[in-house]
Amino acid sequence: MKWLYLLIDIFTVIIPLLFSFHPKLNFYKHWKVFFLANIIVSIIFIAWDILFIKLCVWEFNQNYISGVYLFNLPVEEILFFICIPFACVFTYHCICLFIKFKWRSRMQNIFVLLVSSSLFIAGVYYHSKLYTTTTFISLACTLFFINFFVNKKSLCKLILGYPVLLIPFFIVNGILTGSCLQQPVVLYNNSQNLGIRLLTIPAEDFFYGFELILLNVILYEFFKTKLISVKKG
Repeated sequence: MKWLYLLIDIFTVIIPLLFSFHPKLNFYKHWKVFFLANIIVSIIFIAWDILFIKLCVWEFNQNYISGVYLFNLPVEEILFFICIPFACVFTYHCICLFIKFKWRSRMQNIFVLLVSSSLFIAGVYYHSKLYTTTTFISLACTLFFINFFVNKKSLCKLILGYPVLLIPFFIVNGILTGSCLQQPVVLYNNSQNLGIRLLTIPAEDFFYGFELILLNVILYEFFKTKLISVKKG
């Protein structure tokens, strides 16, 4: 099915797109801010993707993509870096509207220190596995930097809200990695990852996905604050 990956992108974004106009949500008012953030993060992850394809860390199953390429990537993969963050930032927006997050700053600091330290050590230990070491070390550094120097409050909201985001993550990433399919859409070189999978999803995907959403959320909040300041000024 040549259009499967494209359909996954479309169905991921269609409901958040429509509900953006709900009067209690009004996420459409923040589209400009989202796309400002997303274009920066997308450039980073597209470059990462291109490099990993060249290094044979992963590739794409030709049976499930249209055959249209941009920057040497299937167009569906580029849309992935727009559609998935859009759906996740929309969900984050909704969670922030209806749920009040409370977490002591000290507890958050301890949690981030433990997680980032563990990821960094694991990344160094598994230095021969490119997907593992790159994802773990980059996320460790990103978590530490954001928590202590950038936006602790938004990080807190995303960490506590991430279990909600994992629901669509399991569905979308599950399909991409082979759930309910004869072959996966994304083909991983298992010598470059830990070989640990939850159902069909490589363990590294959970950290890769979190970093993708984290950077989108932090830049989204940054640009939203700047826009509010400009309007007030």
